[in-house]
Amino acid sequence: MSCLVLGWAGWSSAAESVLLDVRTEPAGGVRATATILFPVEPAIIRRILTDYARWPELFDVRMRMAEIREQDGKVFTDIRIEHVLLPGERRLLSETRALPPGGFLTELKGGDFKQYRRLWKLSPIDGGVHTQGEFELLVEVDSNMPEWLIALAMKRDLESHFRLIKEKALAQSKPIQSQ
Repeated sequence: MSCLVLGWAGWSSAAESVLLDVRTEPAGGVRATATILFPVEPAIIRRILTDYARWPELFDVRMRMAEIREQDGKVFTDIRIEHVLLPGERRLLSETRALPPGGFLTELKGGDFKQYRRLWKLSPIDGGVHTQGEFELLVEVDSNMPEWLIALAMKRDLESHFRLIKEKALAQSKPIQSQ
């Protein structure tokens, strides 16, 4: 089991910005849970997380969006992922739907994974100017790679993922400077 707490400059010392726990599951797969405090309003985080064409920009692993299709309030994505731990390209077919009042659920529909379920819950805090994100991910790759090794890589990848989301959010929240 791993647990990581990171702080962002500018936040009060009373509020840590990321609490991340990654562990292997007895029944198979790796589960990650996190609470993330974003220094922007929920609408900005929601916009970043639903900009499916730009998802590869939110990760430090190589990935590409082979297909994005919106239908009946759901978004189907075909993502091709290259990871240093796994040979070749992995395919992740998933479907994402919005959950009231401010969440998203992504579930496996096919590809090179045995399990994939990602849940985001976004809540306004501090009068709506900041966002608390509750994140849960369950992944099981169809591979012979030991799950403890996948858990170590997932921890590192998620630390980077949350940092990249925060950077994009801060960039989008800044007013445009007039020349």
